[in-house]
Amino acid sequence: MKIPTLQDVLLARRQIRPYLSPTPMHSYPAINELIGTPVFIKHENYQPICAFKVRGGVNLISQMSDAEKSRGVISASTGNHGQSIAYAARLFGVAARIVVPENANPGKVASMRGLGAEVIFHGEKFDDARLHCEALAKEHGYRYIHSGDEPLLVAGVATYALEMLEAQPDLAIIIVPVGGGSGVSGTCIAAKAINPAIKVIGVQAAAAPAAYESWRQKQIIEAPNRTFAEGLATAVGFNFPQQIMQQMLDDFVLVSDGEIMQAMVWMIERAHTLAEGAGASSLAAAFKLRDELAGKKIAIVCSGGNTSLEHLNLALQKAA
Repeated sequence: MKIPTLQDVLLARRQIRPYLSPTPMHSYPAINELIGTPVFIKHENYQPICAFKVRGGVNLISQMSDAEKSRGVISASTGNHGQSIAYAARLFGVAARIVVPENANPGKVASMRGLGAEVIFHGEKFDDARLHCEALAKEHGYRYIHSGDEPLLVAGVATYALEMLEAQPDLAIIIVPVGGGSGVSGTCIAAKAINPAIKVIGVQAAAAPAAYESWRQKQIIEAPNRTFAEGLATAVGFNFPQQIMQQMLDDFVLVSDGEIMQAMVWMIERAHTLAEGAGASSLAAAFKLRDELAGKKIAIVCSGGNTSLEHLNLALQKAA
């Protein structure tokens, strides 16, 4: 697969512009005080599905052939990617099926169904759902959409990085949550093309470090997947995002589930915004790295706000 260029990202922005508005990016004094440097939060939790993934879904499905659209699409997801595909499929009149783990976030499942997708439950973890999804795609001839190994998805989600640098051209560092890696690889493509000096840092849950270990060891690695933060919950590195990350990602950090929960509460207290575990992980990483971030203008991506009441209660109890 060809790695997208800045031109591809600009074309993706033109493709999605009729359907998705730019999301805001704000700085909050209480967050700046916590991290000790100017911090700008990119609010992808303000998207129609409350997550960044929708950019990629609209870009990809809008460019599918009529033959592909007629076959219908299928994908595996812990929730946000599935909502993205369901949202875009409804826009373009395409039948969508989403395979999710048995314990998938109820709010995300309800959203996918509300958007018209058929939701299929299978397995305990995301990778169980993914393998079942791939088998169904082969059996029925559906257009399978992998949640990371799709250049049009990566180019689509990269458009938020364009918006970040248009709003704050002098950013020094961007911190991005990583599950499969479409968001961070898209950020690398856009940011490095605009300003090669920008440092891009990925963050993943220590309880699900497959992407981190794949990047660190320079090969696709499987690892235990035990994090509560479903947006970070993958058990194996994704090939295409890893190719991009190996070339362009500057650093990668792990944060504990406890650190993520604390960051969820800080997002509510200090930025007045609801972030799911993945969406808050970038703030957790910024706090962990605060000494080396001092004096630099940074941005963090709040990738989504689709937390469940169960996870929110866990976070509030953990931070109490």
